Amino acid sequence: MVLDRKWFTFASVNVAIAIACGAFGAHSLQTKVDARMLEVWKTSSQYHLIMSLGLILILLAIPVLTNQKRASFALKLVAAGTVVFSLSLYLLVLTGAKWLGMITPIGGVLLISGWLILATSNSIIKTSVS
Repeated sequence: MVLDRKWFTFASVNVAIAIACGAFGAHSLQTKVDARMLEVWKTSSQYHLIMSLGLILILLAIPVLTNQKRASFALKLVAAGTVVFSLSLYLLVLTGAKWLGMITPIGGVLLISGWLILATSNSIIKTSVS
């Protein structure tokens, strides 16, 4: 399996967006939101960056894993979780819409699920039908 260029581009662009969001929070939001919301922004941009780099790691791992379909599914879960988790927090800070905080855990569950599924995608036990 060859490295998927679309997913690599998606992950790389997400790294850039995460860095930009982190810088925006550090330089532009300090006078616009309270300290608690600034921490929420910081958490969001940190998870965004780490998970985006994680997507690149998953892409690099897929070709050597025994269950590439499962690993590809994990990649999609981590990507979706990153978007849901970080975007809901970014929007919470920018809009003040507290209900967005109820969406964030969905992103967290997607992230956790994706990483756990990835952990099971390299099984040394192969099943075969006789």
